[in-house]
Amino acid sequence: MNNDNALNANVGLKLRGLRLQRNIKQADAAKDLGVSPAYLNLIEKGKRVMPFPLLWKALRYFEQDPEQFMSTLGEGRVDEALAKLLDEPLLKSLDIDSESLQSLSAEPKLAGTVAALFNLYKNTRTQLENVLAQLNVEERTRTQGSPSGNGLGNTPGVRFDYSPFDEVSDFLEKHRNYFPELEEQAEGLRRDFGLEQQITSSQLTRMLEERFDYRVRIERATSGSSVVRRLDLDARTLTLSPDLTEQPLKFQIAASIGLMVMDREKLVERILGAGRMRHGETERLIKVNLANYFAGALMLPYSEFFKEVQRTRYDVELLSNVFGTTYETVAHRICNLSDPKRQGLPFHFLRADIAGNISKRYSGTGIRFASGGGSCAKWAVHLAFLNPSQITRQYSIMPDGTTYFCFAKVQLQPIEGSIVKGTAYSIGLGTHAENAKYLAYGLPTNDLRKDAIPSGISCRFCERTDCNQRAAASYRFAFAFDEYTKKDCFFSPLLVHEKEKGERNGNHDPLDNDADGSEKHDSLDRGARRRKGHEN
Repeated sequence: MNNDNALNANVGLKLRGLRLQRNIKQADAAKDLGVSPAYLNLIEKGKRVMPFPLLWKALRYFEQDPEQFMSTLGEGRVDEALAKLLDEPLLKSLDIDSESLQSLSAEPKLAGTVAALFNLYKNTRTQLENVLAQLNVEERTRTQGSPSGNGLGNTPGVRFDYSPFDEVSDFLEKHRNYFPELEEQAEGLRRDFGLEQQITSSQLTRMLEERFDYRVRIERATSGSSVVRRLDLDARTLTLSPDLTEQPLKFQIAASIGLMVMDREKLVERILGAGRMRHGETERLIKVNLANYFAGALMLPYSEFFKEVQRTRYDVELLSNVFGTTYETVAHRICNLSDPKRQGLPFHFLRADIAGNISKRYSGTGIRFASGGGSCAKWAVHLAFLNPSQITRQYSIMPDGTTYFCFAKVQLQPIEGSIVKGTAYSIGLGTHAENAKYLAYGLPTNDLRKDAIPSGISCRFCERTDCNQRAAASYRFAFAFDEYTKKDCFFSPLLVHEKEKGERNGNHDPLDNDADGSEKHDSLDRGARRRKGHEN
């Protein structure tokens, strides 16, 4: 707001506040002041300049001292409780500015109600999240200890932490991440426009304009906004950020074309069928995933891509050069090769940041991921950050004996030469260990059990008793420690035989012996066996 507008708004707001304090209706005040209700309404909203004669008349009407009134104008003071809401992430997403809050401040009762309701919402949301987290822990602990529990997260029971993203992952795995309807539509467009193996953003732009009658604009987002693509269905325009380089630019245009094709052909409805989703947001998230799938199918046509995958033996780096796209796009596409007639190897996919957060995941191998988004620190996808310019490769063995071969590479996208301003992700792929011999990145091994790195799903549900990288105690063990015995990791459960020396020194517990006096050498600590004895 400029100074004049600010002054008009402050005068109007203060007069409105005076009127409301006296419980005078706007129509009655307008009649007494000799103006129309509509004109007074505009003045109170700061949209009309108030003439000085009318202002003096209003001040006499509200019994206000003119000098005191004028001295309090300046920049209007927003209600303190409302002002604090400007820093709330939710209100930031609604784009509520200080001018709007200042207008609301003229309604004291309404302002207080809004602030109170928002704080109540925050407190309730926090309490709900805490309750759900506790219920989830209790449910997982119960099912992990049940006969049907296998420790891999697929146990029966209620999933209190089952998010829309989990539902999308389950949807993709159910369809084996393969959607022939999208493949056919993408192949048809490539054929109609005579696209070669490598396509350019200019070719995709021409497709957008000629086939869908959309215009493409390159325009920087407003300050503070990180939007890189906006598809305006009414104006029939696709607005793209000038910061996008050629490879991500192609992907964004191709994904936009995918959205248009799905809307025109009603593909989302056809693919979903009559099934109901648990979360209201899931269907739209699935649509986003399908649009990205379409982009991959348009840029990396199934038939040609499958042949190159076979020729290069799944060399992701080489494939990204052959098709002129990113490492991540190729890694995604490798997980789509489930056509029964031209089927590739099964892979699981992970994208992680340097803090270990998992932002994308897909299980095509049966491996289970922790629902909270974390994973095992021993996985290649995390270790890749130690050598970001190289492919990190390893065999892994899970607690149940299942073995995998995994490889990962860090993908950097700096902004203004700064990685901190940009992004750094590790892209991980994994398949069953016996498939390593088919891969360009495969490692030789004479003893898989010896060469495989012991790993798990996540610390909270891992069965391993001797992991030196544990970040938390496992729910699968009763947490116990001995101040006289130190393991290489504090959170590793202390086994019975690891405390024998202390027991021989006078800390012996008679419950540690069988009836014949022989000691049990199992993985239960004394406290756990006491509880077990009481339960029996």
